[in-house]
Amino acid sequence: MMPGNINPKKMKQMMKQLGMQVEQIDDVQKIVITTPKGSYIFDSAEVSAMTMQGQTTFQVIGSPRFEESAPVIPEDDVKMVAEQAGVTLDKARDALIKSRGDIADAILSLTQP
Repeated sequence: MMPGNINPKKMKQMMKQLGMQVEQIDDVQKIVITTPKGSYIFDSAEVSAMTMQGQTTFQVIGSPRFEESAPVIPEDDVKMVAEQAGVTLDKARDALIKSRGDIADAILSLTQP
């Protein structure tokens, strides 16, 4: 554990002795981390890169917003929902997207008044 009152110059010297390099990355405009469920988007963030023993680690400080990814809807599902609900393919596709690919829920949403 490092004491909170350490001299910044001494801290740099200690990091150099350990083989650590820390670099602040300036003018970061956007960071996007994509996962199967969606994307974490940092519209503004502080980013630093730390290199130690040949490995670089990035530290991101900021507040992300999360955007869900649109589900991949197979055409067979769209056709089935359209036939079962008696609607156009576009309406069936929209219902499947809203129901996150749940066929039964999409059909129910299209057939219930």
